[in-house]
Amino acid sequence: MSNRFDYFVVFAEMRTGSNFLEANLNALEGVTCHGEAFNPHFIGYPNKSEILGVTAEQRETDPNLLLDAVKGEEGVLGGFRFFNDHDPRVMEQILQDPKCAKIVLTRNPMDSYVSLKIAQATGQWKLTDVRKRKDSKVTFDGSEFARHVARLQAFQIELMNTLQKSGQTAFYVAYEDLQDVEIMNGLAKFLGVDARLEELDSKLKRQNPSHISDKVENFEDISAALKELDQFNLSRTPNFEPRRGAAVPSYIAHPDLGLMFLPIPGGPRDEITQWFSQIGKETTAELKTGMNQKELRQWKRKFVPNRTFCVLRHPVERAHVSFCKTILSTGPGSFSKIRRTLRNRFGLPIPEEMPNAGYGVDEHRLAFKEYLNFVKANLSGQTTIRQDAHWSSQASIVAGFAGHMLPDAVLREQELQFGLAELAAKIGLETAPNFTPYQPETPHSISDIYDTEIERMCQDVYQRDYVIFGFDRWK
Repeated sequence: MSNRFDYFVVFAEMRTGSNFLEANLNALEGVTCHGEAFNPHFIGYPNKSEILGVTAEQRETDPNLLLDAVKGEEGVLGGFRFFNDHDPRVMEQILQDPKCAKIVLTRNPMDSYVSLKIAQATGQWKLTDVRKRKDSKVTFDGSEFARHVARLQAFQIELMNTLQKSGQTAFYVAYEDLQDVEIMNGLAKFLGVDARLEELDSKLKRQNPSHISDKVENFEDISAALKELDQFNLSRTPNFEPRRGAAVPSYIAHPDLGLMFLPIPGGPRDEITQWFSQIGKETTAELKTGMNQKELRQWKRKFVPNRTFCVLRHPVERAHVSFCKTILSTGPGSFSKIRRTLRNRFGLPIPEEMPNAGYGVDEHRLAFKEYLNFVKANLSGQTTIRQDAHWSSQASIVAGFAGHMLPDAVLREQELQFGLAELAAKIGLETAPNFTPYQPETPHSISDIYDTEIERMCQDVYQRDYVIFGFDRWK
């Protein structure tokens, strides 16, 4: 019995060789694999009714009964196979448990897809006697294969990210590794058991050993379908920004109405706070902010119905406001240390103090463009300066909100006059105050310096925002 682990799980998918891996695990003295213990359609194997005294009905009522039984099995290291469509109720605790050994089995998705199609066509899922082998040619479906790949990738990413965040590692096995007895013995060493295999299990036979062209009727369609698959994610907009949290303390909620604003740094915060203060008899000081997650849940339970919203600002205008407020300014809210570093080390052409009579429109245009060059390098992870939320992408911030609570509405700044009135109506207000756009205090307006190059640079820096939110050129 291993002292390192209490039990193990084989994360796999159909037609990846998991039956063969299980057979070799069970050939190790002191190891027992209980099949697909959490398959929603059967328990362990299609012909079984219970595992370690726990029936399928009992597992359905409380999956921890079975999990505890596997952990507590006397004299052996117990485990099971787990696929992406198995009982999700135990997935999180299995992944988070450092006393659970994780084995991740993978296979070329094209091979697993074709093998799955053949098994579905023949009804043969295991082969122990080659004389009883059933054969069938199948039809390749490009759309179905794309969904197959996406499902496998999503499951693998979830496994990898969860293990990374919890500081764990897994033993990775490829389909081809299953034929290597030394790798199987390496797995035994990973599990912490003393037993070793002299040879691999010989009962199970590979079902479809021929070339894929002999197994697929429309083999020529595969190449065309693969051209449409972005296997290496080459079309992904590059993103080197850190994942952002929900930033709950920044949320602004009305104390007497079910309306909450999720501010995006660099966006229209002050003007919406002003609009909030005009609803009912409350003043700006009485608006609820600085909440923790418990207080947020309490607020949402108190006000039903309620609506939460955030507001997008055009990337050009948001970049300009953030530049003027945090970098160009030397007043309250400015980032004095970063400002000094940008002037001294990055050569940002801005005065030592602001306001400055010699800082005109031409100087402002040049400084803003240099600022955009800095932001591009910063968000690409090429500087030592923090990737501040004031100039990060709005997509990353909204994704952070969604990690805790999806906003009911994502408004554009130019839509606020109508969008805020509509939200107010949804929480039962018959009338709502007019929204007054806020004019940020900047030495020069973005309209004074905007040109084609600034637009091109902003699209380069904030490509994700342009693509995800569908922004057009700034007008």
